Amino acid sequence: MTNQTVIVSDRKPILGSKTITVSVSNSPLFSSLPTYFTFPPRKFLELLEAADKNNNNKNNLGAGKIASWVDSMRDSSPTRLRSSSHDSDSDNEDKASWVGRFPSALNMFDEIMNAAKGKQIVMFLDYDGTLSPIVEDPDKAYITHEMREVVKGVALNFPTAIVTGRSIDKVRAFVKLNEIYYAGSHGMDIEGPTNESSYGESNQGVLFQPAREFIPMIEKVVKILEEKTKCIPGAMVENNKFCLSVHFRRVDEKRWAALAEQVKSVLVDYPKLKLTQGRKVLEIRPTIKWDKGQALNFLLRSLGFESSENVVPVYIGDDRTDEDAFKVLREKGQGFGILVSKVPKETNASYSLQDPSQVNEFLKRLVEWKRNTAGEE
Repeated sequence: MTNQTVIVSDRKPILGSKTITVSVSNSPLFSSLPTYFTFPPRKFLELLEAADKNNNNKNNLGAGKIASWVDSMRDSSPTRLRSSSHDSDSDNEDKASWVGRFPSALNMFDEIMNAAKGKQIVMFLDYDGTLSPIVEDPDKAYITHEMREVVKGVALNFPTAIVTGRSIDKVRAFVKLNEIYYAGSHGMDIEGPTNESSYGESNQGVLFQPAREFIPMIEKVVKILEEKTKCIPGAMVENNKFCLSVHFRRVDEKRWAALAEQVKSVLVDYPKLKLTQGRKVLEIRPTIKWDKGQALNFLLRSLGFESSENVVPVYIGDDRTDEDAFKVLREKGQGFGILVSKVPKETNASYSLQDPSQVNEFLKRLVEWKRNTAGEE
């Protein structure tokens, strides 16, 4: 067996001649998207036009930028229905092609575990949409008791971290486990297990906070946005300590442009903050070079696995922000990412799962595999 434990899929358009696949990693307009993305030709031309309008000032969030953000917000909604049977047939073909490129981690479980045999698995898990379902009210994104027990079982067998855009305090209140690492605010707030663990010292507490100086600024922007978004029913501003989220899951689609405009008007005065997007949420973060991929590397280094060829990092997530971690694993050629999604998306992950229930099943099988092979290592 070689040290390569990640399967690299060919990056081909999944819609044949009806789409255009482009590299967008160096474009400020597409900064929140994966390295490669597939667009219908008309959509691609619209985005190019918007990019051209903003090319002279990458911090400009004018009308073209707002329009592109609203389009992106709309495209991120998997609940929007296609209008014709032709589109439905096309969707089925697209999904079959996509699953071929990013196969189910459950169906490929034995192959994945064969690649990991004799090596140290390190687990990284997103929270919303991965361990808990996406819900209308972000404050009610509760993890089930069964999932909590499964994650605890994983943590007792492998070093385990939850990497989330949420604040550590909030996600810990949901998860209620002391055996794991928490990386909140997209990895800008990292704490170790607070009980005695096989993989670290007891009562580790705070490990890393690279954006600490931004806390007063974030708190100020939260208050400003709370006031400015009062006029938009359903909008919710969440303080994640080192970053903030503007949730639009409960906002009427007709008001998305108004919401994006309000966010834009605030950011003009804060050039040290940047805007990115997740699932039905606009994220405002410090402009420092730090993301979930950087957090993954930091945790591997903290655990002593930075240069080890005998470690298999596994990252499971559903959001665009998780692509930073998927990309790190792909570039390392070590470990693999698993995207949680029911709809085809371009991704740097290697495998897929459809929803948190499948994540639960994968984690249970992982614990069982560990118990069954413990004597063989």
